[in-house]
Amino acid sequence: MTTLTSIFKRALEGVSLGLLVTLAVIVVLAVIYRTLGSSLIWYDEIASVLLAWLTYFGSALAALKRAHLGFTGILLSASLKMRRIIFWFSEICTYAFVGVCGYAGWYVLRIFGNETLVSLPIPLSVTQAVIPLGFALFAIAQFASTRHAYQELVLQTVSSERNH
Repeated sequence: MTTLTSIFKRALEGVSLGLLVTLAVIVVLAVIYRTLGSSLIWYDEIASVLLAWLTYFGSALAALKRAHLGFTGILLSASLKMRRIIFWFSEICTYAFVGVCGYAGWYVLRIFGNETLVSLPIPLSVTQAVIPLGFALFAIAQFASTRHAYQELVLQTVSSERNH
């Protein structure tokens, strides 16, 4: 793993951890307030936004670690030529999906205009910015991990098969 990839990984881990801790603190505070007979009017919206942000940053981290669901059994059972084709086809499909979703998220941001959250004066464009940002981070993570994944899934398995 390169130094730049390691820094990117640590940044994603830090942001994800920060979002998780913030979400946990807000949920605990909301429970305490409700137990005391009061309630935080902004809790539901902010918790939902934080969960969405955590999901997008976490998915980028999972992409960097290649920890999303996959079908490596199909890949490993194929010949070397088919492994290469399947690997690159899946990469192209992933980039296409991420590109379309990232563009759609960017497009949606323009629709919100001056709308804000119901409970707080936070623009929806700020809370929903995670969609294009998350997909951009996912694409960067996917790109940063492609070489290693190719070596591990396609080339390394071929060399280990030759040794048996």
